[in-house]
Amino acid sequence: MKVLNPLLNLDMPDMDVIKVGDIYYMVSTTMFFTPGAPILRSKDLKNWEIVSYIFDKIADNDIYELRNDKNAYGACQWATSLVERNGHFYACFVCNDLKKTFIFDTDDIEKSFWNRHVLDGIYHDMSFLFLEGRSYLVYGNGDIYITELEDDLSGIKEDGLHRLLFSTPRKDEGIMLRCEGCRAYVRNGYIYLSFIEWPAVGVDNFRRRQVCYRSRSLNKPFERKIIFDDDMGYKNRGIAQGVFVEGPDGNWYSMLFQDHGAVGRIPYLLPMKWENDWPVVGVDGMTPSELNLDIKEVKTSPLVVSDSFNHGENELPLQFQWNHNPIKEGWSFTARPGYLRLKNYQLATSIMDARNTLTERTVTPKSVFTIEGDFSGMKGGDYAGLAAFMGKYGTIGLCKCNGEFYISQQRRDKKTIRENVSSIKGFNCNHFWLRIVFDFENDDKAYFYYSVDGKDFVAFGEPLAMEFTLDVFVGYRIGVFSYGTKNLGGVVDFRNLVFE
Repeated sequence: MKVLNPLLNLDMPDMDVIKVGDIYYMVSTTMFFTPGAPILRSKDLKNWEIVSYIFDKIADNDIYELRNDKNAYGACQWATSLVERNGHFYACFVCNDLKKTFIFDTDDIEKSFWNRHVLDGIYHDMSFLFLEGRSYLVYGNGDIYITELEDDLSGIKEDGLHRLLFSTPRKDEGIMLRCEGCRAYVRNGYIYLSFIEWPAVGVDNFRRRQVCYRSRSLNKPFERKIIFDDDMGYKNRGIAQGVFVEGPDGNWYSMLFQDHGAVGRIPYLLPMKWENDWPVVGVDGMTPSELNLDIKEVKTSPLVVSDSFNHGENELPLQFQWNHNPIKEGWSFTARPGYLRLKNYQLATSIMDARNTLTERTVTPKSVFTIEGDFSGMKGGDYAGLAAFMGKYGTIGLCKCNGEFYISQQRRDKKTIRENVSSIKGFNCNHFWLRIVFDFENDDKAYFYYSVDGKDFVAFGEPLAMEFTLDVFVGYRIGVFSYGTKNLGGVVDFRNLVFE
């Protein structure tokens, strides 16, 4: 089986991977999108599909309901640790905005919405560690700590071990971002703690790299080694942060990710071996463009799909997520069969505080999304359409003002919202088509189009210069949206979202 790098051409960062029998399960970061914390399944390490989500929503409050100028952008679930113990599954992650850490558990990893336990405080970028019959979280940024858990992993063990394990190199030692993103393993009598770090300007390659610490005991000093430092020729952006896993062929592999521009943070699969009880990643320290694995390929459902929205129940396909918590009454597949109905239940000022925006990942090098809409149910001040969704966003859609419909494009460059509006006279707003083309291989640009017949598409507005920014901290997604700026109750029906 041939595997090409990157492994997945879409946003799938902060992976943790476990092997259960002949099946691999992976968790990734989706932050403020809901449902959240997707679980993916594979039998060959190449083909992955989403099978469940760990949580439906984290909280009902202003932050997660986009009220009173509050939001969870760049926050909520990230860098989740995933483990299996005696047929039971556990996941742990931090919500920085709530200053809490969550441990979820289930006996069926392929069933969504697990049981949850709440820990006060932030156990940053933690990893489960099981050693000599005891359970721990190892966590931290630069200063690496360990804290002991109850035997059932439901909380912190009050009389257990809680202390600093060691400190990693600091800024005055040439490190801009100190070690974080822990993944812990026990093998051949060694404890391995693997992290990313980011050297400062003028030190080595000034890019993220993977380091590993090992020790025979929690009470003995940890040795340190840089185990991978490569960018596969892409803009000095290091491929780092991820996991070690034994493949179906008995060989070892590492899955790491790379900041890859506007599309987001994308995974790579690298060969790995153990030499002198150290992990050695890559081929001569570099990322191979392709691997040949002696493994039978097992195809899976795609991670990005077209969708007719013709569903008999109000359940999202697993490839889709809402931006923050949706309003349950504000969306439906069944109110008008064959359509996704969005009804405005909360006023908004832009796509960034609009509820019930439906999203799906984009794919590099190019993604094209087209949708048909019936906008006849809009009210004055309403705006609906498609979004290139990120902090620096672009939208195209129809707005209604003084009884007239207008095609409108909004773009936000940093903090400034710019709008391009043009009236369209005499068109049938019962059937109007919109399209966004995401071009990641030519300077990360998004292009916007409309059509009155679904055949001939007209470019509209200016292209968006897409940029991955830390305020939102996810790759660009397509967004299907409708919101009111003046009135509630406006309705838009969408159908036939086509991905090419």
